[in-house]
Amino acid sequence: MKKKQLTTAAGIPVDDNQTSLTAGERGPTLLQDHYLLEKLAHFNRERIPERVVHAKAAGAHGVFTVTQDITKFTKAKLFSKVGKKTEVLGRFSTVAGEKGSADTVRDVRGFALKFYTEEGNWDMVGNNTPTFFIRDAMKFPDFIHTQKRDPQTNVKADTPQWDFWSQVPESLHQVTILFSDRGIPAGIPYMNGYGSHTYSFINAKNERYWVKFHFKTRQGIKCLMQDQADKLAGVDADYHTHQLFDAIENGDYPSWTFSVQIMPELDAENYRWNPFDLTKVWPHGDYPLIEVGVLEMNKNPQNYFAEIEQAAFSPGNVVPGISFSPCKMLQARVVSYADAHRYRLGVNYEQLPVNCPHAAKAANYERDGKMRFGDNGGASVNYEPNSFDGPVADKKYAEPPLKISGDAARYEQKRGVDDDYVQPGNLYRLMPGDEQQRLVENIARSLRNVPKEIQDKMVEHFGRADKAYGKGVARELKKK
Repeated sequence: MKKKQLTTAAGIPVDDNQTSLTAGERGPTLLQDHYLLEKLAHFNRERIPERVVHAKAAGAHGVFTVTQDITKFTKAKLFSKVGKKTEVLGRFSTVAGEKGSADTVRDVRGFALKFYTEEGNWDMVGNNTPTFFIRDAMKFPDFIHTQKRDPQTNVKADTPQWDFWSQVPESLHQVTILFSDRGIPAGIPYMNGYGSHTYSFINAKNERYWVKFHFKTRQGIKCLMQDQADKLAGVDADYHTHQLFDAIENGDYPSWTFSVQIMPELDAENYRWNPFDLTKVWPHGDYPLIEVGVLEMNKNPQNYFAEIEQAAFSPGNVVPGISFSPCKMLQARVVSYADAHRYRLGVNYEQLPVNCPHAAKAANYERDGKMRFGDNGGASVNYEPNSFDGPVADKKYAEPPLKISGDAARYEQKRGVDDDYVQPGNLYRLMPGDEQQRLVENIARSLRNVPKEIQDKMVEHFGRADKAYGKGVARELKKK
């Protein structure tokens, strides 16, 4: 079989890919060896900046199938009829570690999905936890700094995170989840996914509902114990990554049941929790899960860089019928995710094949910029208003007005003095005794490495959530 001719990026045939052009057999390399220069220059630029968070990930393609009718809540066309299928790209990541870090560390997991709908891309950018450590994006850079390397020693340390958490009690709910068994999933197929934030649905009557997104694993929740995870981190750092790849390659396609919680718009005004507080859940007794469909991941990428590393997700990518809420974290992510992609991939990142809509064709007045490819709009006009049939907006996609009142100020979101302790305490009391014991042991294993005054603050916080919780951590800290 005849092999393809090797060429430069410009399509010019290459005569030799093994030796440089030199002045004589032992002479210096010539500057005119343009292929050598191209090869080295491209090699120097092969690594784009890694994500500041969620750098290490596995990914796959799949399909979402609607199984239940929810059209009374949303006009989004991907939910328009039972049996409808939509192509999906999934990216599943750790949060704090670098691209080369171990899969089995104790960490929150990213659960990002890109639905290639007929109305454009819907990006559901969530985690494997229904809550987060903070509820205001003003704290986010500081929190992430506590998860990264120390600026002097360049190693990760326990003190920064516990110092932060001890002074930000809203973190207690997520800390309890993180140090529970679910803090280390046994694999991507064995964890749930959540939108975490409150979003909104808008129906054909232009009525708004608040909504929470849940993806419940159909394989069942499975977790790793700390000693198992530590061992795997040393002998198989990419354990979750190849586990997902191998499962799909072998036809054992992982799947999740997609359900929603629905809250009528006016309920938010008097609900016992601030329904837009990312550190809180809506108890299922108040707003039960409503099944929507099934997500199945069934196709591995052919090229990781092109299809997963260059994939760019943003909570700002919503389609008609799905929208935002006043959640302070969500409001900031709508801006910051797209901004991060412009820095990492370039201003035209949405034109990359993995980020392009599949059914809908982008039509706008954006032109030029780095890495612009395609016809760049051709001869079409690049301004509006115009007299030459350029794309126009359509009022039918307008959302109903969102009622806003009050003075512009910096507000704390708590509704009660003990707001940040009730749900962590409830979660602790839901755990069986052996899981409670593992929780306090996991906390103490990390917490005993920090100064005594920070330990005391955290024990007080745990005790306010549940007296037995605080006593359990205190007891474990006394052990050597």
